[in-house]
Amino acid sequence: MPKTSTIGNLALSGYNDIFKSTAPEMSGERIERIPLFDLHPPEFHPFHVNDDDAMTRLSENIKLNGVNEPGIARPRDDGGYELLCGNRRKRACEIIGIATMPVIIRELDDDSAAILMVDSNLEQREKLLLSEKAWAYRVKMEALNHKGIKGDIHSVEILVEQTGESRNQIFRLIRLTELIITLLDKVDARQLAFNPGVELSYLTHKEQTAVAEAMEKYEVKPSRSQAVRLKKLSQSGELNEQVIDSILSEEKNPIKDKTEGMMFFRDYFPPEYTPKQMEDVIISLLAEWRLVVAV
Repeated sequence: MPKTSTIGNLALSGYNDIFKSTAPEMSGERIERIPLFDLHPPEFHPFHVNDDDAMTRLSENIKLNGVNEPGIARPRDDGGYELLCGNRRKRACEIIGIATMPVIIRELDDDSAAILMVDSNLEQREKLLLSEKAWAYRVKMEALNHKGIKGDIHSVEILVEQTGESRNQIFRLIRLTELIITLLDKVDARQLAFNPGVELSYLTHKEQTAVAEAMEKYEVKPSRSQAVRLKKLSQSGELNEQVIDSILSEEKNPIKDKTEGMMFFRDYFPPEYTPKQMEDVIISLLAEWRLVVAV
């Protein structure tokens, strides 16, 4: 997945395309069985296709029942089709030796194709990595702005409605796309917490590389307070490898780090709640949840 470069001047679609039906009788589309070798992933695809346990289950299901839901693709100028929705199903077919899969063929411009790719995957995938969410939200935001929904505030409101995420959380997730791939992979692997990752995204790529190297050298995860310090030093032009090493080699204050970690949940509580009050509510809710799960 191309996570190191910015998406650039993507040509993306408007909000109405999100709700476009996949019924075969719609004008301008048809269902065909397409050879897998003629189906190509989008040039930019923010969603991973992994040979994991979920893929094994999908492959076994398709082996027993076939592909029950067609993918969605559009013709490519240089032949074949761009598979916008259904790349996991395609991989499952490859694993079990099925040579074709049913696909809805639509005549789509670049705008509509990109927005359909994002929304179909957001709707169908139960679990997403933070990097997948981050890039998907960025693509969607650029799509809406490109198609005439002017300004981040307007486009983010549509994302809020669709995803249930707060505006602040959406903007912070999108910041992760500014991380170098090494750090973004660490966020996905939970080797770097979300909040420090957001703060580190403001560093230059050279500075981020030095941070990643220091993390490996000292076997540490930057706390949010350390990441904020690194960000401020970067913005003032005072950050270098020696300073990064000095900060990341420090002994951490567990109580302070715990308090800062609670700030991740700030959007879900009244502004007057202290970190301790937030923690008490969260622990109480988790205790109730554990009782329900145990039944």
